Amino acid sequence: MKAASQERFFSVELKSRASPNNVKLDDTGPENVLLEGIIDHLKQAEFAEKAIPIVTGEKGILGINLAEEDKKKSISGGDKQ
Repeated sequence: MKAASQERFFSVELKSRASPNNVKLDDTGPENVLLEGIIDHLKQAEFAEKAIPIVTGEKGILGINLAEEDKKKSISGGDKQ
């Protein structure tokens, strides 16, 4: 199995520049990147293509791709980091 196929992606779409609370990209500090914001009241939660949970709020959308084995790990509590 190729390493790239095991990579997971996420996307965040906010409807306003006022919605992000914190976006931190620091070239002088550690490699961490922090994205925080508000998607407001939940409007919808669904799966796209069976592998991408999509959470839609009044002010934005959050999605992340998950493989079947990722969902099983989460349910069983395995591979916590």
